[in-house]
Amino acid sequence: MSISPNVPSPEESYHYQNMGTPRWIVALFVILVAALAVIAYAGYSVQGRLEQEVAKAGEQNKILTAQLEQANSRIADLKGQVEVAAQKIGMTQDELARARSRAEDIRKQQLASDQKLTEQITTAQKESEAKIGAVATDVTGAKKDIEATRSDLEATKTKLERAAGDMGVMSGLIARNHDDLEELKRKGDRNYYEFSIQKAKSAQHVGPVQIALSKTDPKKAKYTMTVLADDKSIEKKDKTAGEPVQFYVKGSARMTPYEIVVFDVGKNQISGYLATPKEAAPAAPAAPTK
Repeated sequence: MSISPNVPSPEESYHYQNMGTPRWIVALFVILVAALAVIAYAGYSVQGRLEQEVAKAGEQNKILTAQLEQANSRIADLKGQVEVAAQKIGMTQDELARARSRAEDIRKQQLASDQKLTEQITTAQKESEAKIGAVATDVTGAKKDIEATRSDLEATKTKLERAAGDMGVMSGLIARNHDDLEELKRKGDRNYYEFSIQKAKSAQHVGPVQIALSKTDPKKAKYTMTVLADDKSIEKKDKTAGEPVQFYVKGSARMTPYEIVVFDVGKNQISGYLATPKEAAPAAPAAPTK
């Protein structure tokens, strides 16, 4: 009897029935299925998150793209402004260059003008110094002359004084003695006639006038006299030595009075001088007959 190769024998059938499927394999299979489920869930979750991130990234890309376009537009505007500014700066630089050139020309002209002015000032200063030197020499000489004259005047001033005359008119310098009179004569301001008159009945000629002495008081240095001038008889009574005795004469310039100064009164005698202006004096009248 032939046996079919596909039909197990009774011994094999018994062996298979007795072995069965092990439990650990079943547990392992369950674990594998569960792991696959977890992995599948995790993959789905990750895929969802990735899709969300990709979506967010797309939105951000759109925003960044818009910002980039806006920035590019601003850059283009700034570039245009920079080009315009550069053109203006170029024009300004040209203007500055022309201004600097003009300023340099003006500076050179000013330097030349200053130099010319300095030369003129130097020349004028030298001429002025030369003139001042000459004037200083003249002034020095004049100063010496003035100092000498001043010294003479100071020395003379100690001797000569002015006084009010008996007519209330301020006299010229008054001599107190013969030496002072000589000093007045050297000055030459007036005509001076020195005299010494005795007491007498007849008048005595003194310069352009006549004088008659009638009284003396040596102790009080007083005297009385009569002056004959312009056909007039003028009595000067109780006059003091050193007192200017004044009287007017016709033709006297600026109505300057004549002055008689007696500097010594003796017994029946007086000594002094007559001072008249620097004009031609009138002729003395004839002495009256007594």
